[in-house]
Amino acid sequence: MTSKSEWEVFFDGHASIYMQEVFTRDTLREVDFLVELLSLDPGTEILDIGCGTGRHSLELARRGCRVTGVDLSEGMLAEARKAAEAAGVDVEWVKADATTYQAPRLFDAVVCLCEGAFCLLGMADDPETHDRAILRNAFEAVRPGGRFVLTALNGLQKIRAATPEDVAEGRFDPSTLIESFTMEISTPEGKRPISVRERGYLPGQLAALLRDAGFTVEHLWGGTAGRWGRRPLELDEIELMIVSVRPR
Repeated sequence: MTSKSEWEVFFDGHASIYMQEVFTRDTLREVDFLVELLSLDPGTEILDIGCGTGRHSLELARRGCRVTGVDLSEGMLAEARKAAEAAGVDVEWVKADATTYQAPRLFDAVVCLCEGAFCLLGMADDPETHDRAILRNAFEAVRPGGRFVLTALNGLQKIRAATPEDVAEGRFDPSTLIESFTMEISTPEGKRPISVRERGYLPGQLAALLRDAGFTVEHLWGGTAGRWGRRPLELDEIELMIVSVRPR
């Protein structure tokens, strides 16, 4: 049996309280923005990479979209299934690692939101291949002419928040913009510490990765949850949003 990654263990334990997080409160406005941005009509097929508890997937399904949600965590998907049943909507839920997931068909649009797999590194993950694999799979999943909306951790904010002590003690690597830290998680055996890494991106760096994957970059905006909009990225906000298209 393949052992679980650190992030899978974390999200399995965190799933039952995930929707209590402050950043989950503006789902309706966020989906309003996606519907307008992507010109989503009923019947549009959408792939939600790193769907978590399905808060965006479920609301998109309520709007008539045909949604497939992919996530690494069975605990998060269990919460998503319960929410879908309660809402009376149909979503296809798939347990898979975003770095290896191969879409069985082409989708009209693909989203990867709020660190849905992207930027989240296990201790054994190669930082140069992990996120590139997710972008490559997103490119292969979206139809030519279809858009990909990605939110990622803002490297500018990480740089501005880091201290010389963080660098000296290995908590932040300025050459890769990777932050390493330990947090306490819940498991069936009780609470225990777990070490993880998060990678931030400079705007131009992320745009270059998307172009390497085959996309044409259309927009780069501020992407903090609850504040999505056609606005410039602020230096100290946690996330940025980048919108790209697969060329026809």
